[in-house]
Amino acid sequence: MRFIHIADVHLGMQPDAGFPWSEERGEAIWESFRRIIRLAGREKTDFLLIAGDLFQCQPLLRELKEVNDLFASIPETIVVLIAGNHDYVKRESFYRGFDWADNVVMLLSPEPECVEVPEKKTAVYGCSYDKKEILENRLDGVRPEGKMKYHLLLAHGGDARHMPWNPGRMAQAGFDYIACGHIHKPGILIPDKMAYAGALEPTDETQLGPHGYIRGTVDEHGTRIQFVPFARYEYEDLVLNVTEDLTQYALETKLKQELALREDGKIRKIIRLKLVGHRAAELEFSPKRLLDCGRVISVEDETRPAYDLEQMKKTYGASLISAYIEAFETKTDAQSQKALDYGLEALLAARRNG
Repeated sequence: MRFIHIADVHLGMQPDAGFPWSEERGEAIWESFRRIIRLAGREKTDFLLIAGDLFQCQPLLRELKEVNDLFASIPETIVVLIAGNHDYVKRESFYRGFDWADNVVMLLSPEPECVEVPEKKTAVYGCSYDKKEILENRLDGVRPEGKMKYHLLLAHGGDARHMPWNPGRMAQAGFDYIACGHIHKPGILIPDKMAYAGALEPTDETQLGPHGYIRGTVDEHGTRIQFVPFARYEYEDLVLNVTEDLTQYALETKLKQELALREDGKIRKIIRLKLVGHRAAELEFSPKRLLDCGRVISVEDETRPAYDLEQMKKTYGASLISAYIEAFETKTDAQSQKALDYGLEALLAARRNG
């Protein structure tokens, strides 16, 4: 039996609000979901497991119809899904009573339930959220039962306010595989037994690195899983070293070159930029101009002004500036160095304006 495990798709979300590429990010989330449907259809995957938060918020009826048509396009794949904390099942939710395609099962109950698929010799267990936070592990104590050969569990949560669980204890329950959602970073909790698929597309700049889905096989030899990168977008840290002869224009040129090197036609990189090194003492870089160089979502400037402290002591003699420099000569920690830089900047500004 073969499955694809996805989670935290967040259809309807537009990450990176306020940036020029935000709208295309929202469309990329839908397109990656459509691509995963096409993949499951091409490979005739037995199960598509969706471990919660298919939608960013309460789905509209037209959105459910759109998703249902996509599911119906892969009739040989059984789709099993649960609602997570973002698309939880409200009393008035369109999830309630929705007429899914024949190959789709939603485990709608807030208490654990099971669907058996005899033709696949498989039972799938899970429960949906009925509120934004669930402080107890409702899956605690759930065990495989019945005559099916294979047993899978869908689980959304894993932190203190969302179905807190102990992975080791969960893995000992006897399921062939536990498909987890809620944590957006993909990760294997128990090898070949329990994993977070992570968000299909990353949804904010803290989610660095590749995103995608889990591909798995369960047979008489056991369970085997692997994470497969699939996302169109990827957040990445970029550190640029600055020297005191670098101008704003030269820095922008260097940044654009680095951004071009990271474009491979398949994955679009969104950059968290950090500047390090020493800049000319009189220069302050413009973060806005750096943000305008491409898909740069943040700029952290850790550069220090390139003061020649020994020359400054000679130049300013027995002044407050010299005394201030001498007070920091034995302090090399980062906080003291920042205090030195800020203090000198203020003293020099006061001297110029005085």
